[in-house]
Amino acid sequence: MSTTDRKYDVFLSFRGFDTRCNFVSFFYKELNRCNIQTFKDDKDLKSGQRISSVLNSAIEESRFAVVVVSVKYTESSWCLEELVNIMDLQKEDKIEVIPIFYGVKPADVRWQIEVVAEHFEKHEGRVDVDLEKVASWRQALIDLAAISGYCSSNWKDDSEMIDEVTDTISKRLLIAKPRRSGSKLEGIDTHMEAIRQKLDLKSNKSVRMFGIWARGGNSRSALAKFVYDNISQHFQCHCFLENVKNISKDRHMPHLRREFLKKIQGNYSSTSRLKNQKEVLLVADDVNKVEQIEALAEEFSNFGPGSVVIITTQDKQLLDSANIKLVYEVDLLKFQNVGDLFRQSAFKERFNELFRQSAFKERQDSAAFESDVEICCSPRDELFTKNCWTSLPAQ
Repeated sequence: MSTTDRKYDVFLSFRGFDTRCNFVSFFYKELNRCNIQTFKDDKDLKSGQRISSVLNSAIEESRFAVVVVSVKYTESSWCLEELVNIMDLQKEDKIEVIPIFYGVKPADVRWQIEVVAEHFEKHEGRVDVDLEKVASWRQALIDLAAISGYCSSNWKDDSEMIDEVTDTISKRLLIAKPRRSGSKLEGIDTHMEAIRQKLDLKSNKSVRMFGIWARGGNSRSALAKFVYDNISQHFQCHCFLENVKNISKDRHMPHLRREFLKKIQGNYSSTSRLKNQKEVLLVADDVNKVEQIEALAEEFSNFGPGSVVIITTQDKQLLDSANIKLVYEVDLLKFQNVGDLFRQSAFKERFNELFRQSAFKERQDSAAFESDVEICCSPRDELFTKNCWTSLPAQ
């Protein structure tokens, strides 16, 4: 199974007795907030019970396994058996393992001393002990402790460690696979890869301004939205501000800033949460005045390192005037082949007849035409619009 086909991004391995209602609860909530699909089992198995096939499948269908080794973790034969399964897959490069040593030292786990030694003394003292199985538990712990991970004693509080682990997973997922697809633009994957390389999302530099220039409003907006959907989970706070030129039309520029604040704070309970965020993503689509960028820039001082502001426009001079040096230029963005799009509509038979007549060959204005096609092919429309019908030959 390839990493792009996995059902889950993360499988959480933990001992519920001492972490379910505190660290794991907050960690799971943050993973979900960042759109990281996470499997967390909410049942504790009693000693002697076997790990269910559901759990085994969840491990196999996950990109990452985050193993939270707490004080009580090695006391549980269930947790240790789960760990053996995880480490077996790790050896086959089928899962990436991230250990978190919560309240215990990595050295105690590696050398199996202190509280870990006490737990294994109990395991080996049972009447029905399977020494071969216990040996596999010990080896799994040794292998786990050899992996670079996170230790709670190195952090001032849990929230900082949770932010760091979540950020690491987000970045690795972003490199591994696109989060969403579906744009009807030709060559969308090529555009996305080129933009991703230019953005360098692993950078922790101060707020970076990035421009996307292309002709054709609808196609440019489609590209901007596709980029936003694919990278937004990398940021703690994000906002797609569409149709900027109309938001500020016939209004004072502070209105645009207020609109941005209203939308970006939709995920947070108070305005103060916007300040000092680690990373913020803002995509301002269809900008046509430098003053619009200046109005939004009043908030940029609150953005933390690694933040990105993407400006899309059809005016190259505007990007120069705003001193935006990092620009992705594409002369012409086109939606997929007209015939392919129409064949997906309710008018398949009718269009095939007209398409054979090469009705659209005389259209030279590609930027205007892709707008017509998008309107005609919208699943919301039950009938062709007048704009599209007038492009067809008389019968």
